[in-house]
Amino acid sequence: MYSSTSADKALEEREELILQHLPQVNWIAARIHEKLPPAVELDDLVSAGIVGLLAAIDNFDPSRNASLRTYAEHRIRGAILDSIRGLDGVPAHKRKRLKEVQEAIASAEQKLQRVPTEEEIAHELGITPADYQHWTIDLQGVSLGSLEVIEDGEEVSLLKFISDEAAESPARLFERAELERVIYEGIQKMPENERMVLSLYYKEELNLREIASIMGLHVTRISQLRAQGMLRLRAYMERKWPAGRNAA
Repeated sequence: MYSSTSADKALEEREELILQHLPQVNWIAARIHEKLPPAVELDDLVSAGIVGLLAAIDNFDPSRNASLRTYAEHRIRGAILDSIRGLDGVPAHKRKRLKEVQEAIASAEQKLQRVPTEEEIAHELGITPADYQHWTIDLQGVSLGSLEVIEDGEEVSLLKFISDEAAESPARLFERAELERVIYEGIQKMPENERMVLSLYYKEELNLREIASIMGLHVTRISQLRAQGMLRLRAYMERKWPAGRNAA
């Protein structure tokens, strides 16, 4: 009589769980797809969601007093959102440079135990401060655009397409409040000039020329400060709110 090994049984159970939760992947992907620009393919979102589902099944820990369905939802949704972040059309060399800058900021901060200056970040990168300023200007679209697309000739944040009824659930509200707290902490750690630019740009919704007039700086410098602030915030978020946090 054939007797399945424990490995065989584990594999069978895994396959059963995958089949059981595939409708969940399709549902989440479809809900997100409804609110995205037409150019985004549903199949691509489903594929990304399946990756999240597999990660959920392989890493689920029942001792955390959470259901697999709830945990899988976070992993599926997180994987799909991560895939959306790849839709900005940013060239590979800019992505590489962005990562280098974020790592340099984090490394310099760890060494100095404080927020590094632009000169110190440039030193960590092995380039001149002038070259670093050119880098930040070149990366400003990347640093701000990881969740932005062009729709009808205008730059639109993909975040606005994502919210749904589930966004008002207690778990989602808690997650959002926690994310806002981490972002606030990251902004408070910035140099005052960068913090002011981000506040005027995003909170007061002023344009760069208006901010330049208020701060008495050239608009190019304001653009550079905005990009630098976002790069610094991204580096902070990489440590405090990694992509996998959505799935945790």
